[in-house]
Amino acid sequence: MKATPLTLRKKLALELWQRKESLLRQEHPLRQLFWECTLRCDLKCRHCGSDCKMQPASKDMPKEDFLRVLDSIAAKTDPHKVFVIISGGEPLMRQDIEECGAEIFRRGFPWGMVTNGLHLTPQRFEKLLKAGIGSMAISMDGLEEDHNWMRGNERSFQMVSQAIDMLVKTEGFVFDIVTCVNHRNYSKLNDIKEFLISKGVRRWRLFSVFPVGRAAHDPEMRLTNDEFRGLFDFIKATRKEGRIRADYGCEGFLGNYEGEVRHRFFSCQAGITVGSVMADGSIAACASIRSDYHQGNIYEDDFMNVWENRYAAYRHREWMRSGDCADCKYFRYCQGNGMHLRDGDGKLLFCHLKRLTAI
Repeated sequence: MKATPLTLRKKLALELWQRKESLLRQEHPLRQLFWECTLRCDLKCRHCGSDCKMQPASKDMPKEDFLRVLDSIAAKTDPHKVFVIISGGEPLMRQDIEECGAEIFRRGFPWGMVTNGLHLTPQRFEKLLKAGIGSMAISMDGLEEDHNWMRGNERSFQMVSQAIDMLVKTEGFVFDIVTCVNHRNYSKLNDIKEFLISKGVRRWRLFSVFPVGRAAHDPEMRLTNDEFRGLFDFIKATRKEGRIRADYGCEGFLGNYEGEVRHRFFSCQAGITVGSVMADGSIAACASIRSDYHQGNIYEDDFMNVWENRYAAYRHREWMRSGDCADCKYFRYCQGNGMHLRDGDGKLLFCHLKRLTAI
């Protein structure tokens, strides 16, 4: 498939999608709230964008501080419509994470978690279920050798495999497996797919490394242009098979691959439907954004006041028309790519369409 020029059918579909997204930016209803509950993590993943450590300089945010944010939100919108995602670091490093979840659930907010699975024992999973957890995303970056290489821990794959078995057996529990596709595991994507299918996994999310954090200086993390295009051909073929729902991550406008490799067209929802509270109290958007586009701080500002009255850089994207985006005829659909791919000066770090059309 050629990523460009767009087929007429694709262009018409994208025009309709863009009209819908334009209205959404105006209304900006809060639908997802990330809580970076800790910066602690006991893995040393080669691709980590956060560069988290076992003992970071900052302490975990007290749960009472985050719960006050939820009370502010619940006073102005229906908490049942705002999904709280606990992230880190590694959330399971907190011994009170079940208490945190129970309090979130008691306030009427559905909640889930992003985890590396290393501490997801049957006992902890049972406690999380009792605390009302509704979904989970677990990382698996290859079969045993490749995954453990990526994660820097020889027990990591074993624990992830056990965790998958637990989740599959839990009726009605929603989860997906997240895989970072890199130069090392690219040739084994089919093997990973077959392993997940054999386990009973139904949802698989794949993403490519973006040049932030540790991955920015690791050549083994980078796909060649042919591999990059091959990734989307693989996802497209896997979706046609229908044995497992494969989706590319939420970043990047992909030209004619739009509508073929994920369940929706591209749009960056950071600051539009997605907000976050970072470990230091910063009020931000998608938790993947590492450059300082913070809009306030919960220790100085009311979260909902910030959500309703700030976030201009996220909701009005014309300032992004520079560099590769300056004269791009697809800016209308891309809107400058994901905010996590902008550095502190606003420069775009990575253009998916440029990679897909490179010779």
